[in-house]
This record gives sequence, C-alpha cells and structure tokens, in this order.
Amino acid sequence: MLTPMQVKLGRTAVGLGLRDLAKAAGVAPSTITRFENGRGGMHSGTMDRVQQVLEDAGVIFIRADAEGGAGVRLKL
Repeated sequence: MLTPMQVKLGRTAVGLGLRDLAKAAGVAPSTITRFENGRGGMHSGTMDRVQQVLEDAGVIFIRADAEGGAGVRLKL
C-alpha cells in the first residue's frame, strides 16, 4: 500500500500536476488532495490506478524495510 508521501513525491518527481494525475487515474482531484494531505484513504482499485499512472511515468515505489522507510525513485 502506498503512503501519501510516496504519491506526492512520485507525482512531483515526474512533473505531474495534481489534476493531471487525477485525470489520468480517472479520479477527482479532491481524492488525490485528501490522500496526499492525510485526510482520507483511497479504495484499493483507485490506489491501483494511481500507482499504475505513476509507474508508467517512471516512478519506482520502495517499500519500508529494516534498512529504512518507504520512498520513491525514478527509473533510469
């Protein structure tokens, strides 16, 4: 499951505006805003679409593990 920080960092890293991400994922911009600000969750199907859009744009999501917290990086 993605964290709000990962979505915001990933979106920013690939230069996607909030409205651009929302449109590409087929959700309302307010859904992305609420999630990124920690004021609400997303249904799993919505989260999957958001993740797919960001991954298609070049974001790699890093899960938290014993080495550190969750994060993002860009494909080379």
